[in-house]
Formats: sequence, structure tokens, C-alpha cells
Amino acid sequence: MNKQIAVFCGSSMGFNPIFQASAKEVGRKLVTQKFDLVYGGGSIGLMGVIADEVLSLNGQVTGVITEKLHALEIAHQGLTQLHIVKTMHERKALMAQLSDAFIALPGGIGTLEEITEIITLLQLDYHQKPCGILNVSGYYDAFITYLDQMVTQGFLDTKSRNLIIIESNINYLLAKMSINN
Repeated sequence: MNKQIAVFCGSSMGFNPIFQASAKEVGRKLVTQKFDLVYGGGSIGLMGVIADEVLSLNGQVTGVITEKLHALEIAHQGLTQLHIVKTMHERKALMAQLSDAFIALPGGIGTLEEITEIITLLQLDYHQKPCGILNVSGYYDAFITYLDQMVTQGFLDTKSRNLIIIESNINYLLAKMSINN
């Protein structure tokens, strides 16, 4: 059975075309390295792009979406498996349970909240699954600076900071995350 990687990313495309290109590249890389995708279940934005790419290459995609978002007709209809849950809390919990690792691509507040929650759970030793950030075209530079400021100001220890794997290249990110099938 393939390992499953949760990818948190935007329900929008963003303005820079490189974001869409990188979502496709990540999708291709997951399939070629025999990983299955777990994601938020949407058909729009970067979420839809990565799901479509994995599916087009005959990869496996599991979506987890809330009833509310499903009712708004943004759920992807062609997934391998779609879980419909009541709340965002349930969504994140199920995605965490199903996944062997986590990656954040560019996205908005929801993406940032999802990856920081899963990193917090790693920091507090609720799981030992690798957490990575793909810093596409410097998208997360300000966040990385903020993390480093947390260390210099005494709110984040260096050991916890080093748990967050950050790369601008998906090949390097996956290699550093050491996820073996």
C-alpha cells in the first residue's frame, strides 16, 4: 500500500502562474514516487489542479470536505475516495489520521492554519510525521522570517523550528522528508 501525503494548498490559483505549475509538478512527483494524495476535496484552485494531475496519471486521491463546502458544489467529483464530514475540525483530524506526511503549497489563511496546526501537533509529540513547506517562488519567505523571529524572541525553540522542513524544490523536499514506501 502506498503512503499517503496530505497537501494543503489554496482554493484559489493565486496570481503567479508558477503556483499552478508547481501544483502540477507536485502531483506528478507524488505519482512517480508512488505516494497517494490526501487533500481538502475541492475542485477549484490549486486543490483542483493537484487532484486533477494525480488522477490524470492514474494516481489515488482521497478528498476530505465538509458538508457545507460539498453543498456549495465545489467538491471534486472524480476522486478515488471522498469523505464528507460535518466540521473543519473533523476534516483536519481525518486528514491527519489518513496521512503519513504533510506538505503546504501556496494558499491563504486556511492553508497556513492547516500546516501550522499539524506542525504544532508534531512539536507537542502527538505525531512523528514529517511536515514540509514548499516555498514556491519565495511565497513563504515572510513566514520563514517570522518563524526565525519566534526563535530569536524566545517563543520557539530551535529544535521545534528545525522540525519544519522547507525547500523550494519538490525533489529536495521529499528527499529531506524521508518518506519511504
